Amino acid sequence: MFIRSDQAGPIYQQLYRRMREAILKGELARGTRLPATRALAVEAGVSRNTVLLAYDQLRAEGYVEGHVGDGTFVARELPDDVPRPAPRPADPAGTADAPALGISAYARRATIVEAPTMVPAPRSIRFDFRYGLPGIAEFPRDTWRRLLSRHARRFSADITGYAEPAGLPALRQAIVDYLRRARAVDCDVDRVVIVNGSQQALDLVARTLVDPGDAVVIEEPHYLGAREVFRAAGARLVPCPVDAEGLDIERAPKAAAEARLAYVTPSHQFPTGAVMPLARRLALLAWARNARAYVVEDDYDSEYRYGGRPVEAVQALDTAGQVIYVGTMSKTLFPSLRIGFLVVPPALVQPFRAIKNLSDRHTSTLQQLVLADFIAEGHFERHIRRVRTQNARRREALLKALDEVFGDRVSVQGSNAGLHLILWFRDRPAADAPAIVAAAAAAGVGVYPLGPYYLGTPQNAGLLLGYASLSEHEIEAGIRLLGRSLAS
Repeated sequence: MFIRSDQAGPIYQQLYRRMREAILKGELARGTRLPATRALAVEAGVSRNTVLLAYDQLRAEGYVEGHVGDGTFVARELPDDVPRPAPRPADPAGTADAPALGISAYARRATIVEAPTMVPAPRSIRFDFRYGLPGIAEFPRDTWRRLLSRHARRFSADITGYAEPAGLPALRQAIVDYLRRARAVDCDVDRVVIVNGSQQALDLVARTLVDPGDAVVIEEPHYLGAREVFRAAGARLVPCPVDAEGLDIERAPKAAAEARLAYVTPSHQFPTGAVMPLARRLALLAWARNARAYVVEDDYDSEYRYGGRPVEAVQALDTAGQVIYVGTMSKTLFPSLRIGFLVVPPALVQPFRAIKNLSDRHTSTLQQLVLADFIAEGHFERHIRRVRTQNARRREALLKALDEVFGDRVSVQGSNAGLHLILWFRDRPAADAPAIVAAAAAAGVGVYPLGPYYLGTPQNAGLLLGYASLSEHEIEAGIRLLGRSLAS
């Protein structure tokens, strides 16, 4: 037979396509015996192996069939004869270019979340007041590099194999020792679960405790990443107002009585910076007992207080086993480390370990080993002390610059702790916030509106200003540019 080359791909594929075309057009009728592989190889001027590969592919797809001792024949029933189902309508969740076959209710909820991705700012932004970026100038890179090399050189089965879903015992013990010293947290190694950052911690909480339709109490305003995790899980969000002393559970809507859990940031409310006093902490625990609910305590940056020592954790006051404590290394070390941790009540240890195992097996072993040594050898707490001192200077520079540039046209909230503060414009409504952000960006300053952190709408325009990743000079220059951009 004549083999026409189309010059597309390997020769055996060209031969396969030509023979398939001949079969479908009827040039090679059903039941026709095909030439022997040696004969076809000579006729086509190719190797016998090339013909064998082409025949194998035709046989695998059902176009030919072999009879031992007789040879190879065109199949009497071709695969193209099989009835095809009618095309189904495109799923509403799909796109015009690539309609989806169908996705779960969870996936549909997750695709409409509002949580922003933490992508780098455009090059045009010279001074980025983005929240959540710690300073890198103070990080002990040489120490971290030495610890990393120590474990990487070994390259043993302890590093390259699978590990416990809950995390390496050495890291969990180091975290237990630190939390007992610094935060008075009541915990032991078995109750600690290492996760890939606090975002995975919240995802595990939602998967473990929340069914679609369950009520979840959140602060108003609140951390956007937590809100969208619970929303994706199908929760009914019950916002509870925040004032100068944080969340007041006694002012929660009636729906809070049916809640499965309450998500709170009591030691440094996000984003307002309020600190929940003892009376409200005890009231929150009493509510949890009465409602038979859990309290999720997100202690994301309590290490950074500029007036007095860090406040005792709510978990330290819990006597009923109803507080889940969440911590992260993203604000104290660096975000790409992707290590956080949970301290869970004894009754939840097995469920959290099981769901962590299903989620991703375990967190990076090498990073866990390095972090365990970094904490156990005292480097972590020395680093925290250095950064706290430097961040206090940055905070003072920001407060001074804001006062000089804006004066009494603005008010500042939440400046006594953490890595950010809130800037409220007394004479600008909330609707002006996008224009403020756009004007600042045009001048090369990255600032971020407060509106997304509310389910409702704040009364005035407000900005969330992070300062930990900027130098004092950059802070002053950035605020001056911000002031000029708004004046013009």
